[in-house]
Amino acid sequence: MAFQPGLAAGIADEISRRLTRSGIPITVGVSNRHLHLSAAHFESLFGSGAVMGVLRPLGQPGQFASSRTVDLEGPKGRVKGVRVLGPARSKTQIEVSLTDARTLGIDPPLRQSGSLDAAAGVRLLGPAGSVEAPGSVIIAQRHLHVHTSDAARLGLKDNEVVRVRVGGPALRPVVFENVVARVSDLFALEFHVDTDEANAAWVKTGDVAYIV
Repeated sequence: MAFQPGLAAGIADEISRRLTRSGIPITVGVSNRHLHLSAAHFESLFGSGAVMGVLRPLGQPGQFASSRTVDLEGPKGRVKGVRVLGPARSKTQIEVSLTDARTLGIDPPLRQSGSLDAAAGVRLLGPAGSVEAPGSVIIAQRHLHVHTSDAARLGLKDNEVVRVRVGGPALRPVVFENVVARVSDLFALEFHVDTDEANAAWVKTGDVAYIV
């Protein structure tokens, strides 16, 4: 095959891009079980006039952990004290780990946040009442939140699938496959995994990860 300067230059550029972004640290955010409530469900669970109350801000701009919690009830068991995150959403979404799902006796699908196709259902129990929440429970696909400026720096496109390495050499370094990059000017750069994944890799919120 004849030497192709254009092809060689393209390969060199791709190698350079990958080397550059593999050296940029990304903060890890471990997502414990939580839920986003619709306004109607929040009122049913906590009563008319109730407010969420901000316990602490989260890593993503405008998002916060509420002081409110609810219990989840499934066919086989209950998970207590699940944190409500704010602000309210148009549709209730509940994110659990596979371990939680087995405790509850449900089979939620692996989905990106906001995609509730074939999602499982549970009953929500609050201090003022309870609601059925069919089609609301997912296991969140591991993902990167990426601001548009960071996407340019990292050479990432929205919904691009990458590999991410976490954990120091003295612990259990793990490379996560099938990590979806979600790009928006509303996001801050952060790598999200659930508690099952984090525990297996010995990582915690605030640790660093790298695209490989």
